[in-house]
Amino acid sequence: MSVLRNALARIFSSAQKPSMHVDANVQTAVYMWPIIEKLLTHGEDGDTYRAAVNFWRHAERPPLAIYDGDVSHCEIDGPLQFAGEYTLPLGGSVFSHGVTIDLDPFEANDLRDHMRAAIERAILAWLADNGRRDPVPATKPYNRETADREAKAKIAEWVARKEAKRAISQSASEGPDHV
Repeated sequence: MSVLRNALARIFSSAQKPSMHVDANVQTAVYMWPIIEKLLTHGEDGDTYRAAVNFWRHAERPPLAIYDGDVSHCEIDGPLQFAGEYTLPLGGSVFSHGVTIDLDPFEANDLRDHMRAAIERAILAWLADNGRRDPVPATKPYNRETADREAKAKIAEWVARKEAKRAISQSASEGPDHV
């Protein structure tokens, strides 16, 4: 989809770009301007930033957290409400196997705590399973360009290995060409 979008953008890039004007108080503008600039960035980064917040258009309330499984989906809605020493979401929703459940503030808070604990357990288990529990001192500053290039190379190698395995398994399942 982004390939098509990028192609269309190149075709129409000679057209004048629309200007945008937004009135905001200074405190809000200071925080929002860098976000707006990232959302308007061309290319893969801009596409990714826009995709990350696209669901906001459909939300009735500001989302505090979105949890996606393979089939199930959960939204915890804000804004947070201060209740003494606690902060509670206004509610939430669960969608799973044709079931839609609206959550009250206490159910949403309970589910949010449950999801956070599950995520924490999953991260710690992954770190232990992959031998990544020992802290590694930083040896060089992070270089986005280099890191992106290395990540894309690893992805390309992974795809090549998967395609090679698929070709081998298909030829083995077809059997010999002679009788």
